[in-house]
Amino acid sequence: APCPDPDLASVPVRTCIGCRRRTTKRELLRVTVGSDAYGHPAVVPDPAGSAPGRGAHLHPTTGCYDLAVRRKAFTRALRARNGLSSAPVGDYLDSRAVQP
Repeated sequence: APCPDPDLASVPVRTCIGCRRRTTKRELLRVTVGSDAYGHPAVVPDPAGSAPGRGAHLHPTTGCYDLAVRRKAFTRALRARNGLSSAPVGDYLDSRAVQP
């Protein structure tokens, strides 16, 4: 469906997998399937938006992150067969919240 906001018509628009609101791509954090510190498959942040493979977008807030975890949205949006750990994304958001 076309974006109802005419200001967003000329920029890429994505849907947050947490709150399901559509907004500009630059306001969202892209996440992809990668590996955690132990080499296990996990959802990892891709702030540059340049990692290969399927990605999903999320507002960089703990509220949207918690909604996405509760809804199991990461596994569904990234089309993963098994459940993925989303801890690296949570750690990334926590580290950004501490900085002024």
